[in-house]
Amino acid sequence: MDGLAGAAAPPTLTVLLPVRNEGINLRVMLKMLQGMVDASHEVVVVYDREDDDAPAAVESIRGRYPNVSAVHNRVGAGVANAIRTGIAASSGRYVLIFAADEVGPVLAIDDMLALMEQGCDLVSCTRYAAGGRRLGGSWVGGVLSRLANQLFHRLAGSQLTDSTTGIKMFRRDLLDRVTIEARPIGWVVAFELAMKAEVAGFQLGEVPIISIDRLYGGQSTFRVGPWVVEYLRWFIWGVQRLPRSGIRSAVLRPSDPTLRVPER
Repeated sequence: MDGLAGAAAPPTLTVLLPVRNEGINLRVMLKMLQGMVDASHEVVVVYDREDDDAPAAVESIRGRYPNVSAVHNRVGAGVANAIRTGIAASSGRYVLIFAADEVGPVLAIDDMLALMEQGCDLVSCTRYAAGGRRLGGSWVGGVLSRLANQLFHRLAGSQLTDSTTGIKMFRRDLLDRVTIEARPIGWVVAFELAMKAEVAGFQLGEVPIISIDRLYGGQSTFRVGPWVVEYLRWFIWGVQRLPRSGIRSAVLRPSDPTLRVPER
């Protein structure tokens, strides 16, 4: 099996998992990734607090899955800082931001990789189009997410149908070309990254997923007040800038395997 990253060549993919006391979910997710990701890859688990249960969960599987590591985020709390920490500790050609409590999207990783290999700079998942669905999780969060994405798709003219999902795969040098400015609140950094990639004219892809949230417990970071404020700030940013960018390039989807990115 070539799922183990070789010592000589860097892996194709880095799966980056920001966590907060997700030990139970993490053990399940690591076993799923080990069995289902065929491309050469590494898994970087990033945790904020020294008393987090992530290191113990990683250590329990390292004997069978040696390309997994746990990294302590010392930059600052939150997903945005976890991503910075994780990328600094990674070596994959592509980076996949993933959630330890989301078991359904594991099935979409191969399709996401295929679109990246076709030439996409960023591939997002969608829960709201092409057969995608959202199951479980916060009811309030689900309603707000669906409504916000529908409004953003129409008002900003975004080619993505689910810009706010945290499941994103991108070329590791994308963050050298896109400045991340979001406050470290929830997964808003993934929303910002998708918008800025689209405004800049990068090639986008989208893969439908069935999102199955938090099967085995863990601690959700969802807080209505702070999340709504920060997402609204970036919602307005996108509505103001996306229409001006004039970008209307097609989004690649795995349902159209004949579609290829033009050479640049």
